[in-house]
Amino acid sequence: MISARNKVEGEIVGIEKGKLLAKVKIRATSPVIITAVIVKEAIKELNIKRGDIVEAVIKATEVLIEK
Repeated sequence: MISARNKVEGEIVGIEKGKLLAKVKIRATSPVIITAVIVKEAIKELNIKRGDIVEAVIKATEVLIEK
């Protein structure tokens, strides 16, 4: 069992194998809500409000796959 807290279920839609590594593409199959914790000052600087369309940029050191 993988001990990661944030998980998104999806379907494998592509696998590209290299000599050492493989790239696995996963299409999310369930609705996903991402929660970000930011300083209040950033809300003002970004001028964001409920209903705005934004991008969540996720910085992680690794993505794990379990089946």
